[in-house]
Parts: sequence; structure tokens; C-alpha cells
Amino acid sequence: MGIKIREILPAREITLDDLRGKVIAVDFFNVVYQFLASIRMADGTPLTDSHGRITSHLQGLLNRTVALMEKGIKLVFVFDGKPHPLKFGERERRLERKAVAHAKYEDAVAAEDVTAMGKYAKQKIRITSEIIEESKQLLEALGLPVVQAPCEGEAQAAYMVVKGDCWAVASQDADVLLFGSSRLIRNLTLSQKRKVGSRYVQTYIELITLQDVLHQLHITFEQLIYLGILIGTDFNPGGVSGIGPKKGLKIVREKKPEEMFGDSPWQEIAAVFHDHPVTDSYTLQWKSVNRNKVYALLVGEHDFDEQRVASVLDRISRPGQKGLADFF
Repeated sequence: MGIKIREILPAREITLDDLRGKVIAVDFFNVVYQFLASIRMADGTPLTDSHGRITSHLQGLLNRTVALMEKGIKLVFVFDGKPHPLKFGERERRLERKAVAHAKYEDAVAAEDVTAMGKYAKQKIRITSEIIEESKQLLEALGLPVVQAPCEGEAQAAYMVVKGDCWAVASQDADVLLFGSSRLIRNLTLSQKRKVGSRYVQTYIELITLQDVLHQLHITFEQLIYLGILIGTDFNPGGVSGIGPKKGLKIVREKKPEEMFGDSPWQEIAAVFHDHPVTDSYTLQWKSVNRNKVYALLVGEHDFDEQRVASVLDRISRPGQKGLADFF
């Protein structure tokens, strides 16, 4: 979900060339959800193989990841671990929403309402263990490092930026700033448009820095966390009733936390961002593409066209060509 403060965050437009040679930690769950939601038929049906297994995530990962690798960007994919205890309430609410969406989808199927089918199919998306494991296999076969977070992937990715192992976190959510990441990149894709409902809107790659956020909003890092809690995070969905980004910003500038939150457990929520479980047990090493493993997964397991896969891989691993790792 993420904190809903995008409208007040200062952002700078950048290009993929600005990111050449930089190490970017990618919030995997944020990205794979985009693929599962967008790579579908008009009636909401995801791409599948001959056995009915979903392949939308593999199609999206292959095409976008290779495109970014081709630009010389060093990607690291960070996967969520065990959900934080404070997130269980939000997980339950999401499951309830998916159950409702599933029921509405079935009604739409019965009514042969293709538009409604497409709408509700996206709302009932589930990221299964099979999708996660296959994604890891593909990314590792592409030679990219994969990091398993002990808890929230956003916290782990932010920690890797704080340590200096990564330059920025790529995510659509601003939560990574509350976890301390100095840089957030949004819309990390070659496409300059994004589908919103039934229409497309123009987008650009955004760089948001924590320093600019604090400076231009005239708040401290601690006040940024309070702002997130007021508006609502995954650890306190909904925040304080009736408070949006602009009103919340005014409040954090003028009031102490005790005055903002009263008897609510704001200290416990703030502590999540200050002291979140992370790990140092990772190695960032970029390897050559293992074409045989890519073919085994995509062509052998999921019926991808071998020539099309070969054409994509040729862009980063032509015979005799240096791999991405050799350039850095």
C-alpha cells in the first residue's frame, strides 16, 4: 500500500542514462504486483502456459529487467520475508478485499461483463510461493543478485542504501524514505506511460531524495515518520481519520507527537521504522547470464517461444560479448 504522500514529495525527472553503473535495490513485491496487474487480457485473464500456470510475472521480469540491464544499471532484487506483527491487520484487510473482488469477478463472468471482469481480476491478485520461487530462479539465471529480507523488503532495501551497498531503492511506494533510504526512484521502466483505469497517462522516472524532502517540507526525519503515521502506513492503515498529506504536514510542523496521537500506540509504530529486522547476510555479485537455465525455466517449463527468448537475451549476452558484470 505505502504511505500516501506522493503529492507533496519533491521529485526530479531523470533518465535511464543517469542511472548507468549505479546499483539499484528493487522492491520485488512492488514490481511483480505491477506485472500481474498489467500483463493480462481484456477480461482480466493473466498470461498462462499450456498447463494453466500464470506466466505474466515471468514475461514482465524478463522484458523489463533485460531492458534495464542493457542500459548498464546494476539491479538487486529484494524479497519480503516474514510480515511484521503490526502488519497482520493490514494483511487481513487485504484478504477480505480480495475475497470480495473474487465474488464480484465471478458475478461479472456469469454476466459476461468483460470490463468488470478485467477490473475485479486485478483486485484479487495473489502472489503465490510458486510465483516468488520462479521469479528468483529467473533473476538468478539472468546473473542478478537476489536478497531475502528477514521481514519487510522495503526496510532491507533501505538498509542497503544506508550502508552504501546500493545507490537507491526502486519502488512506487514512499515507505523506503521512512526506513531511511536517502534515495527513492519511481517509474523505473523504459515505458513513459502507465495505465490508470481504462486510459494511459504520461510518466517519467522520478528521483526523490530524503534530503530534498526534509529541506523542502521544512521537517525533520522524525517528523516525516510522524507524518506517515498520521496519514497511515501498512502498520496503521488509515492513520488518523480525516488527515491527508497537506493537513498532516501542517500538524507535524506545529505539534508534538503526544498532541498529535493522544493515547494511540504511535511509539510502537515509529519504532518499526527505526529498528526493523534486516540482515547483512547477502552478497552482491553480478554474473554472466546462464542461458540454459533461462531456457529451461521459460521454454521448457512454461512454453515461451525459444527464438523470442533468445532474441531478448542476445541484447545482453551475445556470443563473445562481455556480460554486465565485466563492465564494473
